[in-house]
Amino acid sequence: MNCIGLDIGSRTIKLVACENGVVVLQRKALTSHDPLAVCKALLKDAPDGHIVATGYGRHLVKGYLPCETVSEIKAFATGARAILPSCRTVLDIGGQDTKAISLMGNGKIDKFQMNDKCAAGTGRFLEIMATALGLSLDDFMLSALLAENAHPINSMCTVFAESEVISTIARGVSRPSIALGIHQAIAARTITLLERVSITEDILFAGGVALNGCMREQIEKILDRPIHVPEDPQLIGAFGCALIAGEKF
Repeated sequence: MNCIGLDIGSRTIKLVACENGVVVLQRKALTSHDPLAVCKALLKDAPDGHIVATGYGRHLVKGYLPCETVSEIKAFATGARAILPSCRTVLDIGGQDTKAISLMGNGKIDKFQMNDKCAAGTGRFLEIMATALGLSLDDFMLSALLAENAHPINSMCTVFAESEVISTIARGVSRPSIALGIHQAIAARTITLLERVSITEDILFAGGVALNGCMREQIEKILDRPIHVPEDPQLIGAFGCALIAGEKF
């Protein structure tokens, strides 16, 4: 039996198709101005099956596609636990929000927190900071990794942080130092969110920002423990949806 998971995020739409719990297809595309059209394109030639959707656009899709919907919290908890059975804490930093989820020993959701009122610390925030430094996103991460020291960034409001970065460059502070300071500020903010749900090992880091090696390094440094990053951290929510579809149908 085929089951399909869709994660319609603010920046990226992800699809995972499973057959009897085994992944048979993975696809990703930018959300664009027409997420429904992107979903239909991702589903083209995909195996027929039951669909479960999550993410910002799940209710839009439900009106046009035959699918069930679940919360992002449930989708990410399910996907994380399937990939890392010992997982007790899930951190997801996506394009526009950050989620911290605490799981009980049996995998059930205990607590969760979301930073969805502000883009600070998310993928979009990193993109804006990279642009302010005149760097690509990859070069922004590499500069931070190679920095000898960090210049602290005080503001986490996207508008004020951008202005602070520009004025700091004008004062002659090196770009690598500023880049590392930005990563450290986001990591500290992330830990504060995690502490609200309690941080219990093992920790799984999901979402597009998990691909940022410097961010992973800074979070591990503050926690003083390793965190697990899946092979493709952006697919955790869609994978969880596919598994939920299998359970439902």
